[in-house]
Amino acid sequence: MRYDLVIFDNDGVLVDSEPISNKLLAGYLTELGHPTSYEDSLRDYMGAAMHRVHDLVEERTGRRLPQDFDDVFHARVFAAFERELEPVVGAVGVLEKLAADGVPYCVASSGSHERIRVGHRKTGLDRWFDEGRIFSSQDVGRGKPAPDLFLYAAERMGVAPARCVVVEDSPLGVRAAVAAGMDVYGFVAMTPVDRLVGATQLFADMGELVDLLV
Repeated sequence: MRYDLVIFDNDGVLVDSEPISNKLLAGYLTELGHPTSYEDSLRDYMGAAMHRVHDLVEERTGRRLPQDFDDVFHARVFAAFERELEPVVGAVGVLEKLAADGVPYCVASSGSHERIRVGHRKTGLDRWFDEGRIFSSQDVGRGKPAPDLFLYAAERMGVAPARCVVVEDSPLGVRAAVAAGMDVYGFVAMTPVDRLVGATQLFADMGELVDLLV
């Protein structure tokens, strides 16, 4: 393995949550009078922390979202996760291989700690992630595309940024990893290739990841 730490994004990389959450986000924004399609949500918010949703809506309309927006949205998402969420195909095999080989790994997600844990419990990925391997945008001042979250994860894991590789599926995440001085492998199963410009390498099958990192 050419890296000392593998940092995984969560949504769309470990758990197949992006279709679920973006359909719900588009629907909720539309319900509140901010017409948003599923494609709009993927383009504008995929990989982002919730503050980006608030910031973009206010910037574009001059109106603030309701104070309980995050709570209502997350309640809808968590209910849908319980019904529908599955791990990304191939993710379990990657984690098994990294663990067996003793390669350090962690997750660094724009999602809240609660969202990460709900998703991992539902999909069975919680067995691979103890408390010390989970990092959220809640832990830092700025979410992606700022590098803060990835730098924080590397620091907590005791690895220099140049020895880390990030696995990401969003343009914001790729920008954050590049800004952190880390290599980044862009997962294009759901994301158009041209939106992950700057990635060190692109791949479409999670099952191939370990071999690519060697």
